Amino acid sequence: GGSPSAAEAPAAKEEEEPPADFICPITTEVMVEPVVAADGQSYERTAIERWLATKSTSPLTGGELEHSILIPNHNLRRTIREWQEARASL
Repeated sequence: GGSPSAAEAPAAKEEEEPPADFICPITTEVMVEPVVAADGQSYERTAIERWLATKSTSPLTGGELEHSILIPNHNLRRTIREWQEARASL
């Protein structure tokens, strides 16, 4: 018999890495208030607001952003909160 695959391993690891989608490319932290910028990428609201105060480019691609409108990513925010609550109950 082989060792169990990662998918079958118990999820109760102490240092479980957050999914990449939860990480702000600017802060490299799990987002608290994710917003979607014109590049379609989610960022922490405060971080992308600071970025857009001086730049009009995507932090990820370096390409020009068509606009500086930030749309709250409610689905991602809820998913992150559920993930955090699941970890807190371990």
